[in-house]
Amino acid sequence: MEQAHSLLLNEEACSQLPEHQRAEFVFEWLRFLKKLLPATDRADVKQKQKRLVEQLTTVLTSSPGPPTRLLLAQCLALVYRVGDSLTSSLTVDRCNDIIRSKDDSPSFLPTRLAAVACLGALYEQLGRLLINSFKETTTNLLKAMRSAESQGRCEIMLCVERILRGLGVSAVSCHRDIYKAARTGLTDRSMAVRCAAAKCLLELQREAVFLWSTELDNVATLCFRALEGSNYDVRVSISKLLGTLLASALEPRQAIAPRPGSKRSSLEEVMELLSSGFLRGGAGFLRASGDMLKGTSSVSRDVRVGITQTCVVFVSILGGVWLETHFSRLLSLLMEWASHTRATQYPADAVSCRCCVSFILRATLGTLLGEKAQIAAAKEICQVISKQKRVVDASLHEGNMETRVSPADVAASQHVLVCALLELGSLVQDLSSTAAPLLQDTGIGMLDTVISVLLHPSASARLASAWCLRCIAVGMPAQVAVLLDRCVERLNALKSCPEAVAGYSAAIAALLGAVQLSPLGISHSKGKMVMTLAEDLLRSAAQNSRISIQRTQGGWLLLGALSTLGPTVMEHHLPRLLLLWKCAFPLSVKDVEMELRRGDSFTWQVTLEGRAGALCAIKSLVVHCKELLTDDVICRFVPLLSCAVALLTQLPSIIKSYGNQIKNAATVFKLRLYEILKLLQPKIYEESFGTVLKQLLNDLTGPEITACAERNLLPSLCYSQDLALLGPGLQDMDQRYIEEQLHGGGSGGGTLEYDSFTIFEKSQEVLEQFCEFVRQLKGARQQTVQIHVTAAFFCTLKSLASSRRELGPEEVQRPALSLLLGALEGSNPLLRCMAAEGLARLVQVLIDPGFTVSLTLMSFDKLKTARDAITRTGHALALGTVYRYLGGISSPQYLSACVGVLFTLSQDNTSPEVQMWALHALSTVVDLAGPLYHSHLEASFTLVLRLLLSTPHTHVEVQQSLGRCLNALITSVGPDLQGEGPGVCAVRTSCLVGCAVMQDSQDCLVQALAISCLQQLHMFAPRFVNLSSLVPSLCINLCSSYLSLRRAVVACLRQLAQREAVEVSEHAVALVKELPRRDNTQLDVTIKEVGLEGALFSLLDRESDPRLCRDIQETLVHMMSSAAESKLAHWLKLCKDVLSASADSAAAASVETQQEEDGDRYDDSSAFHAKSESSGPFNNLRWSTRVFSMECVCRIIAQCENRDSAHFNMALAQEQRLHESTDFLVLHLADLIRMAFMASTDHSDQLRLAGLQTLLVIIRKFSNVPEPEFPGHVILEQYQANVGAALRPAFHVDAPPNVTAKACQVCSAWIASGVISDLRDLRRVHQLLASSLAKVQVGRDVPSQLYNESTFTMESLAVLKAWAEVYITAVQGSRQRDSPVSHQQQQSEEAGTAGQAGAGLLKLVQTDLATLSRLWLAALQDHALLTLPPHYSSHLPSTGGSFYTAETVEQARPHYYSAWATILHATALWLNSTGFIVVDEGPANLSRPVTPTSMGQSTSLSNVKSPEDINSDRLHLILGISVEFLCSPHSGDQMENIHSCLQALQALLEVPWPRSKVGNDQALSVELLSILHRLIVTRESPSIQLAVLELVQQIICAAQEHVREKRHSAEVDDGAAEKETVPEFGEGRDTGGLVPGRSLVFGALELCLCTLVRKLPQLSPKLTGSPTGRGGQTCSLSATDCRLVTSALAILSELPSICSPEGSVSVLPTVLYLLLGVLKEAVKGSVGTESGQLVSGILQALRTLLTSPMSRAEKSRGAWTQLLQCALHTLLESWSTDKVEPGVDEVTMLTSLTIFLLYASAEVTSVEPLQTRCIQTFRASLDSKDPVVLSRSYQLLLSLFQGPAPVARPFILALGGRLVSQLEEAEKSRPQGPAELQAVQDAIRALEALVFAADETHRPQLVAVLLPILISLLLDENALASAPAASRSLHESALRDLMRIGPQHSAVLKALMASAPHMKARLEAAVKGNQESVNSKAQAPPAISKNTPSIQLKINFL
Repeated sequence: MEQAHSLLLNEEACSQLPEHQRAEFVFEWLRFLKKLLPATDRADVKQKQKRLVEQLTTVLTSSPGPPTRLLLAQCLALVYRVGDSLTSSLTVDRCNDIIRSKDDSPSFLPTRLAAVACLGALYEQLGRLLINSFKETTTNLLKAMRSAESQGRCEIMLCVERILRGLGVSAVSCHRDIYKAARTGLTDRSMAVRCAAAKCLLELQREAVFLWSTELDNVATLCFRALEGSNYDVRVSISKLLGTLLASALEPRQAIAPRPGSKRSSLEEVMELLSSGFLRGGAGFLRASGDMLKGTSSVSRDVRVGITQTCVVFVSILGGVWLETHFSRLLSLLMEWASHTRATQYPADAVSCRCCVSFILRATLGTLLGEKAQIAAAKEICQVISKQKRVVDASLHEGNMETRVSPADVAASQHVLVCALLELGSLVQDLSSTAAPLLQDTGIGMLDTVISVLLHPSASARLASAWCLRCIAVGMPAQVAVLLDRCVERLNALKSCPEAVAGYSAAIAALLGAVQLSPLGISHSKGKMVMTLAEDLLRSAAQNSRISIQRTQGGWLLLGALSTLGPTVMEHHLPRLLLLWKCAFPLSVKDVEMELRRGDSFTWQVTLEGRAGALCAIKSLVVHCKELLTDDVICRFVPLLSCAVALLTQLPSIIKSYGNQIKNAATVFKLRLYEILKLLQPKIYEESFGTVLKQLLNDLTGPEITACAERNLLPSLCYSQDLALLGPGLQDMDQRYIEEQLHGGGSGGGTLEYDSFTIFEKSQEVLEQFCEFVRQLKGARQQTVQIHVTAAFFCTLKSLASSRRELGPEEVQRPALSLLLGALEGSNPLLRCMAAEGLARLVQVLIDPGFTVSLTLMSFDKLKTARDAITRTGHALALGTVYRYLGGISSPQYLSACVGVLFTLSQDNTSPEVQMWALHALSTVVDLAGPLYHSHLEASFTLVLRLLLSTPHTHVEVQQSLGRCLNALITSVGPDLQGEGPGVCAVRTSCLVGCAVMQDSQDCLVQALAISCLQQLHMFAPRFVNLSSLVPSLCINLCSSYLSLRRAVVACLRQLAQREAVEVSEHAVALVKELPRRDNTQLDVTIKEVGLEGALFSLLDRESDPRLCRDIQETLVHMMSSAAESKLAHWLKLCKDVLSASADSAAAASVETQQEEDGDRYDDSSAFHAKSESSGPFNNLRWSTRVFSMECVCRIIAQCENRDSAHFNMALAQEQRLHESTDFLVLHLADLIRMAFMASTDHSDQLRLAGLQTLLVIIRKFSNVPEPEFPGHVILEQYQANVGAALRPAFHVDAPPNVTAKACQVCSAWIASGVISDLRDLRRVHQLLASSLAKVQVGRDVPSQLYNESTFTMESLAVLKAWAEVYITAVQGSRQRDSPVSHQQQQSEEAGTAGQAGAGLLKLVQTDLATLSRLWLAALQDHALLTLPPHYSSHLPSTGGSFYTAETVEQARPHYYSAWATILHATALWLNSTGFIVVDEGPANLSRPVTPTSMGQSTSLSNVKSPEDINSDRLHLILGISVEFLCSPHSGDQMENIHSCLQALQALLEVPWPRSKVGNDQALSVELLSILHRLIVTRESPSIQLAVLELVQQIICAAQEHVREKRHSAEVDDGAAEKETVPEFGEGRDTGGLVPGRSLVFGALELCLCTLVRKLPQLSPKLTGSPTGRGGQTCSLSATDCRLVTSALAILSELPSICSPEGSVSVLPTVLYLLLGVLKEAVKGSVGTESGQLVSGILQALRTLLTSPMSRAEKSRGAWTQLLQCALHTLLESWSTDKVEPGVDEVTMLTSLTIFLLYASAEVTSVEPLQTRCIQTFRASLDSKDPVVLSRSYQLLLSLFQGPAPVARPFILALGGRLVSQLEEAEKSRPQGPAELQAVQDAIRALEALVFAADETHRPQLVAVLLPILISLLLDENALASAPAASRSLHESALRDLMRIGPQHSAVLKALMASAPHMKARLEAAVKGNQESVNSKAQAPPAISKNTPSIQLKINFL
């Protein structure tokens, strides 16, 4: 195929190809040529033009296929346009000659059609250059049309359309001739010709003014005739034509030359024209008159549907502004249609007309108008309803009641009311909470108007009114309760009026049905009210016969609707309901027989209505409250069902006895019974099963079954993909609502049978009876029964397959197969589809390979012999579907045979229907065969491509099947399409060529399939799909009028956006720039302004199809995730434009901050004012689209969070912006705040929620971003007023609870963020929360409860959680301020307003703390009760808790679950602050008693609790909730809650009283430890692990205090008794044993060991020894890890102190092992850079352990001494073996040794050889060359010398001399650096300590040693001047020491001076020199040079 890519056709390569590939080669060349010509140089084209035209003409005369001829025409025209156009007339003449040719042979037809296509393309491209030959060509074409067959007629019409497009106004001379020809084409028998003629006229009307002026009536009549017998495509084309003409007539695009008598059409005239077609049809006058005389005048439904679509097109062209202006007139004209007697002559016609009018209203109002205009339209509709209601009321009240309104008037008004009410309901539901102005407008009184229709005499009007109320309730949940109360009140008042009972009961039922769609629900009291009302109606039904039926129906209707409220409501009413059901049916089957002997027609009608209603109520309960269907309840059902079945058998005799007037009631009863039986398991009614089966047989085959609505019944039973065989009528489309009217069939017959027969079970006799019955019948009745019977059996098979049961023996299989094969060969295509699916299910159920093979062989035989299309289509499909449920095709032989047969059938040109079914079956086979099909791929691609290139455009159904086949083949090849082999390249080219053919098709479904194929190709081989051509084709179809095409386009865009979003956007914008189209759609304008993403937002706003909307949203999300960061400003502006595109000026307000100087008058509300903005690219977008834009903003923020940190750092962003052209989120903060404000203050509740969520995200992400221009401030501070103003509306009295709850969350986040610097701002935001708190205190006992009680729970807990967060923040802030570090910071910094705000926050909260604490405790007790296991449910309070009612337990749980942790933390902090001192402030601050959970503060005297009990309750409440949660296996994702729990427990244990409680209760402590152990093992978060260890420390501390107290009290109590008799307290008692699971010490040991081993696996001998363990590795510890290890060691060191002496001995070896093990790792340097922090922790733990009281206790002293000696030995051993390198290791070891020597008892360290080794260690360290080690050694010796005499003495004796000699050496080698200087100074300190440690008697001798050393360190004057800094420092230090020590020992000094004159001289010189320097410093004045600045800068910041 690569050889086809050249300017001239490679004829040599082409001739060598086989015939079938030649057409593909030529097509590929033409495709390439079409792309190449516009890009080729004009000179090159001219040079080769002659040869090129010859080649193209050769293709033209060689019978090209339909796609080839289209491309050929385009290429030929391009050659002349790009090259030399002079010779184009020759080609035109040549084409004209071909068209004139007399050759009528089929082989010449393609050439003639190609010539026609070429003419069209030439004139379209060259236009007026061909004006000379135009007339001749047109005449030739129109003449040829008269004798042409359908393809020719279609092609000529399309050709004329192109000629008109190319010539424009120049073609005026032939306009009339073309018009005449097109008139004929419009009523052609071929639907494709009708479509082409409509397109031709649509083009003609651009210039031919007469079409929409003088000829308008004739064209309209012609269009009506064209609609008769039309298909979907024709209706779309005709509606577009006629709609455009009517719009032009009303609003002319060009001035019409004034003619006598001509005038511009008015709306009334235009609508009159449509009315004539709508009401009379497209028939001529004579036929219509004849029909009227016969009384059979009925307009065909396809005409009405076509006119309906025309009306929509007409209004859409005129646009939203026109509609808004003229809506009232249009509405009144449409209502005339709905109520006209011609349209409502028959019930079916009346329903159809109402649907049409409703569709027009929905399609125009719903899509063209913005929210404000929709509200205005709703008001107009309300006025129409009022007007109609007044007419009926007037006629009702004239005269007495006997002269009631005439049926005709009622009928006319009812149709108007139904249309108006349905549209009003839809408008309000779409507007949702933005429809609030409608309710507030008292002028129209919308609710009164709608409710007034509930009294209308017509049932249809009443039900429409009820439905409208339901829509209002769904849109505005706050109205449900109001409307319910109102309807119940009116029903009680008008119980004796039949219409009132029927109307109001329907309204109440509709409102109850709406509750499940409202997230806020209704109060439970409403359910009780409705239950009482229903009971009352049923009980009083017998009192007044005139309204018995209405009361009975109404009562049961209410009970059925009540079940939709769910099990939580119904469980309270179930006993009463069961009683009512029992009363509705006889007690037994015998009583049913007794009933038959009495009663009359009326009583039976009431009885049947009542029982049907009861069955309906049972069904509703089964559907909506499955949880309540216990065995007991089902047992109560069974007798009722038995009686109902018994009555079922008697219905024929009852109807026979009492006449047909009860027939409807009997039918409804039967339907209701079948419905409930279908839902229940057949076992339940086993006894009645035979009876039911017999009755079903009669119903399915009875003589009264005449009509069948197979379009309602069968599609749901067919396989979804097989429905594509049945044409566009069953596809999803925008006009589905009215198109369904064409296929409705009878009046719903068949629904009964379908619904009933899913309970069918296997039975051989039944099947045989069915088959026999079907055989005996003839004609339409046979088909009806066959459909019912087959559908019933299919449901059985499906049921058996889903439950994995078998069909039965062979006797059952035979009739089953016979039944399905009969249907497979039936004339109804739907039936054939279902039969094929039935065979697949039969094979699935039988699981018999032999049966499957025999079935396929039978189909093969049938296909070989049968010649009729019906048999061949059915069996072809069966071949494809048989293996559908067997896991696919696994037999190569079957596959080959199947493919062979289907290949043959698919090439049968004589029957397009057979081709279509065979190709569809082939696509199914390809899917089922999987990899097995690969051997047939090449042949299949060849076949599909050949058929695509040869199938006429008129056979679109074949092209659609080919598209599905190509899609299946692409999927079958899969990822192999990426390969580079010759075979793969050929396959890939075939795919691309096939897609190109389908893309050029006129049919939208074929185009959709082409896009779907390209999408598959892109998924498997993305680099071979050319986006530059694909994306433009997608964008052009984004606004297609075909839903399936739009779906395919958006699905493809969604996939492309996942990988190449940026490229897709660029190609879309390039398309609009390069391709200025004549009809610039709104979409193109949008793409130009805001790119493809903006166009998608526009499309999202217009679309109502959920799947399409979801795909659009996902596409936008993918585009955003790819480009949001690189095009940040663009995306944010786009979201802002979408958000601003509302008709409401307040929502589009520009946010301006007004900073007023007078602080007292400054308020949030003054922070904004509305400013008119220039209208953006969008206008009047719906609230749902704007909500999505806010979600996009949140997504953008989340995306930026994971990218560059500069997005949340203003200084960094500004700096980077200078160097590179990047954009950062923080730079758009003002826009983010503005958008959040606009959304938060909108009328739409959903948008307010989205706005508040965005505000919350902004606060969380930006609260810590500093403001670079104002150090010490954060960037959000400037938006304080904006945030306050955004929050304020959410706290309004009328705000919904979910909005207030979200606002509370934002409020607390805002306060807790610390942004608010001004105390006034803080007070304002605090005031909002305070108002909510007041609302919570009022409680749930408010009389006017609008929503479910659980909404009070939600709001209350949100408020309490918000206060809790604020209180936690305030307490933490005050603790930070009170800490010494923060005091220093505050002193060093200037005191700002932030400090005031922080301090003020706690004061503000303190005022409400008494109230809050009670409410918090109440909420916690509620939560504790709700977390009890189900078997404790009986313990729950019967009235509910403080914030929930008993009925709303389930709905309340999630709200408690989201709030409890924060409340728990706050409560613990409050208890911490009070120190558990109970202060009973009384209920002064609480407006209601917090019952039943007032936590022991009840005021009744009999139940007064002591403060101790109250505290215990509180402590155990918090402990219980925390323990329950931390034990929960589902707490994995609740990290915040875990933190809150741990912090709450820490806060409690900071207080002595709870600590003593925990310390006293060892079981509790052990349980806490085991939970904490589990937590530390299962949670990797360092912060959680640290918090756990801190908590363990507190628990150990509590135990220590307890043990200490016990010991102290025992000692006090013991008095003068012997010490031995004092009992020992602590774990281990006398034996020293620790019991796992009961021992606190053991639990703590486990926990610490776990922590240590996880961080330092080397500690574990097992891990060290195992080959897989990490023992050999060293792991570097982070700072957090070091903190964890340090905490664990601190806990370990405290453990012996809570043991008995014996217990401490048991624990000590483990503690020492771990402690020394960690020390060893730290000394080895294996823990990394953070070892310094760890070492200090280790040494502290060691000191704590050594000073433990147990080391000195009498009973344990010996053991401790021995163990500590072993530990010291281990330490010394590791010193000798591990001393590898000097430095910090030695220092650490020396320090640990020193701690041992100082803090262990002398018994431990004074034994040999330990003491000697210690001394040796120190002596070795004194020989170190490292001055740091030396320095530290001297410091440690200093400590030792100052220690106890037994410890110090040996060291002084051993090391004193060494110390003196080292100092003496210092005179010779003076220190050179600071480290060496420090070492010498530390040595002097040590020697001084040694001197002063000596006895007074020996001290002078030692001073005499010290003083010469100090003097020797002094320098003389000369040396001092030139000495280095270290020597000078040493000199000064020595002099200071001499001047300090000398006077203390003057005698020694004098003696020394006398004996050593040189020392005396040196000392005197040094003293003198020092004195002189001091004097000179004192005398020198501080001279300041003139050049020196007065403010000295700090240069050195260290």
